[in-house]
Amino acid sequence: MNAGIGFSQAEYGFLASLAFTALFGIASLGAGIASDRFDRKLLTTVSAAGWAAASLGTALSSSYSSVLFWRVAMGLACAFTTPAAYTLINERVPKDRVSFATSLYGTGVAFGGALASLSILLDNEFGWQKAMVIISIVGFISSGLSAVLLPEDITNQQQNTQQKIIQPAAGEIDNKEGNDDAPFFDDVSEAVSSTRAKWIYLGSFLRFSSGLCIGVWSAPYFRMAFPDNAADYAVAQAAITAIAGSASGLLGGAAADLLSNNTSTEKEDRRLVVPVVGSILAAPAWYFTMHTTDSFTVAMTWLAAEYTVAECWFGPTISSLLGTVDKKVTGTAQGLFTMTGAIANLSPTLLGFIYGQATNAEASSDLVNLLSTGVCFGYISSAVCFAIASQSPEKNEAKQA
Repeated sequence: MNAGIGFSQAEYGFLASLAFTALFGIASLGAGIASDRFDRKLLTTVSAAGWAAASLGTALSSSYSSVLFWRVAMGLACAFTTPAAYTLINERVPKDRVSFATSLYGTGVAFGGALASLSILLDNEFGWQKAMVIISIVGFISSGLSAVLLPEDITNQQQNTQQKIIQPAAGEIDNKEGNDDAPFFDDVSEAVSSTRAKWIYLGSFLRFSSGLCIGVWSAPYFRMAFPDNAADYAVAQAAITAIAGSASGLLGGAAADLLSNNTSTEKEDRRLVVPVVGSILAAPAWYFTMHTTDSFTVAMTWLAAEYTVAECWFGPTISSLLGTVDKKVTGTAQGLFTMTGAIANLSPTLLGFIYGQATNAEASSDLVNLLSTGVCFGYISSAVCFAIASQSPEKNEAKQA
């Protein structure tokens, strides 16, 4: 695409990052609120169709501005999928298996990201425009399957019907005049009202920050540390992500369900023990990954160990969050959770700025120190936040009273 249309590296960097993630993060909150109020099956179907249409629009583009427009549209469409999916899982799956189900969905997203790398083969075979057309066809098929296979969203449909039948009293109408934004702020306030939820959001931001710093900066580091193994690293990273990362996610979800069924109460949530332990173990594993410079194989072994213990956090954290907040704002809570990840995208940028100020050359030692300190700090501090959240009550005592 870059060669065909002819945009600069800076323009490509903007397309690959902020053009998608900025609107995706901002729109996630609105998408979460929408999933609390509207038919989530319809939202999922339309979202998939919108993503497919944006892919097709990209294929037909002949200028950078056109590609940028469709990239932004793609981010907007994707934002509406996540809250609808996780809230439906939380609602439809039995409570004793919801953490595993959430982890399974997250693993599917990870496999989808790995599968996306195969688009390079389509590009090489047919060219980028035909490859995007093929991808858009897959998107439209996914939209159709969503319409056929997903169960009806009876909960939100009944809620909307009741809202249409029950008319507010005249006094309530007068009180709401000039305050149309109140429901939006009420939902957000409700989603962050409990102490446990606050600590989960903060811990998630720190955990996202560590993971994103690894995702962005590990490849440049390993290219500098092991220049003769650049191709080997690409293969090893893909295998580690697909195997170790997925296994960690599924085992973490299963462990969280086991802990929750046996020991969790309204005053504590033992599901969060999983991200606490995983983050604590991930810190030394990552430290040894970064400080193994004499053997590429040993470094990759430590990296695999790091993924094995670190990626267990996602499913248990989401299931705990959605189990903590009121059922009427689970979508809003999921949207806020997604926003924490979007905001955490600033962490690799900050690390890169500090790295750029620290050296004028590609000094791997500087990057080692920054990555070791920053990532390990994120892991340990997120473990502290999750530990506090696990011991916090599900609802504030004042609210319970």
